[in-house]
Amino acid sequence: MELYQLKTFVAIAKEGSLTRAAERVFTSAPAVSAQLKALEDELGVKLFERTPRGMVPTQAGRSLLEEAERTLASAMRMRSAAEQLRGAAQGVVRFGTVVDPVALRLGEVLVKLAERHPQVTLQLRQGLSFETLAAVQRGELDCAYALSDSEQVEGMELLRLVPVELVVTLPLPLSEAHPGLTLDELTRLPWVGTPPSCILRTHLEKLFAGAGRDYRQGRTADSESAVRSMVASGMGAGLLRLDQAEQGERNGELAIWNGWRSRTWLCWLAAEGRHASAVEAVRSAVLETWT
Repeated sequence: MELYQLKTFVAIAKEGSLTRAAERVFTSAPAVSAQLKALEDELGVKLFERTPRGMVPTQAGRSLLEEAERTLASAMRMRSAAEQLRGAAQGVVRFGTVVDPVALRLGEVLVKLAERHPQVTLQLRQGLSFETLAAVQRGELDCAYALSDSEQVEGMELLRLVPVELVVTLPLPLSEAHPGLTLDELTRLPWVGTPPSCILRTHLEKLFAGAGRDYRQGRTADSESAVRSMVASGMGAGLLRLDQAEQGERNGELAIWNGWRSRTWLCWLAAEGRHASAVEAVRSAVLETWT
């Protein structure tokens, strides 16, 4: 059996869906299905049952899942040992980030990096996605997290890590006063936007286009946290990541308008051909964290 088959097995168990598992291991749903069948044929047991709730591990699947995870962990340790034999990575990596550290799993990345490459240090710089992307292109950053709809960017290595849902949020008084807002009515409200190059702005313009209108820039925020704060203070509607919007709703700060959703991707990117060993160490830690 191949390691990628075990990664697929673990991904299906964690996601409960062939489609989401495919996104997790960066391939297609038919490829995931074929890999699962090949692994079941080789092992001689059925690993999952298809149910209305998704892919559910069988008793055999549950029993073998822990073994698969141990095997993958052993393979990762062997890879790390080989890296050490080739020469330990060292140096400072200038890492651009967006949104909050928890959503980015930065803590997990830092722990893995410290364990395997203690001589690699991260310098973090937070900003909007278009700013971090431009900084990597100019050589001011070595690598970055960014929200992007693109599958590739010229001159860059771009790896999609996880899909990110975007939703419309409203100030609580406005949501309570108008519970049945239509898309047409929504686009007539005051809005809190972001700069033109921001991915949130791109999706906001798509929302307005769906109502047959052009978005006219009004109040503008320079970060997601600023959008959330301005929406909560009653300054207008705004787009947020679903996890941020749900947190704001739980805290009684704002309300989610359920008439529209969109999706972008959290990506890791670096300039092609400029990878130092320290950047490769960061790349490995990021990919292991997200797969």
